[in-house]
Amino acid sequence: MSYTGSVIPGGDPHVRELAHLIVSKVAVDEQTSNNCYLLRCRSTGDQVLVDAADDAELLLTMIGADGLTSVVTTHQHWDHHRALARVVSETAAETIAGAADAEAITAQTGVAIDRAVGDGDTVSVGCCSLQVIHLDGHTPGSIALLYDDPEGTTHLWTGDSLFPGGVGNTFGDADAFGRLINDVETKIFGALPDETWFYPGHGNDSTLGAERPHLAEWRERGW
Repeated sequence: MSYTGSVIPGGDPHVRELAHLIVSKVAVDEQTSNNCYLLRCRSTGDQVLVDAADDAELLLTMIGADGLTSVVTTHQHWDHHRALARVVSETAAETIAGAADAEAITAQTGVAIDRAVGDGDTVSVGCCSLQVIHLDGHTPGSIALLYDDPEGTTHLWTGDSLFPGGVGNTFGDADAFGRLINDVETKIFGALPDETWFYPGHGNDSTLGAERPHLAEWRERGW
């Protein structure tokens, strides 16, 4: 099956094989349809999970006997970390989250965040490296993860800060929307090429090139 990024809860994961990294995307929970991403280094077998959103049994089956190096939680909202405690308990993985959201994630899950990160920090997936991008607005400590494939295009995991069709919900807070749209325009669209493929916290993937023409519309509508 060729990778499309279109997954549904209860369906099979979609797997994308890059030169050095294997990306497995799965959707969990029929109500919230959260995306979870298991990243595996082809050289070392090291694995990193982006958002232990729900369905720990499924995630642990995907992780398998090779274990898990770390779990990155993209932001503090409850639907993105419901399986965190179970996954960490059974894998002893390091926990990583944005600095401004770390305390809230621990309060909600009972799981200590081992490493609080921000702009310019990196997360290792074996021989591969993900750069942390802090995107303020959807939550104070939301983060995205950038993989600059040395043999291909760039790949970006955006949590709930960027989707096909707009930035994440800021719940009617005009100041938060301003911070988010500014960060997304500057740190993502202003820094990365059109061919960058991004993987959001819910729904289908897209490319920056497909979304770039609509930035002014997003800013004008205010959400």
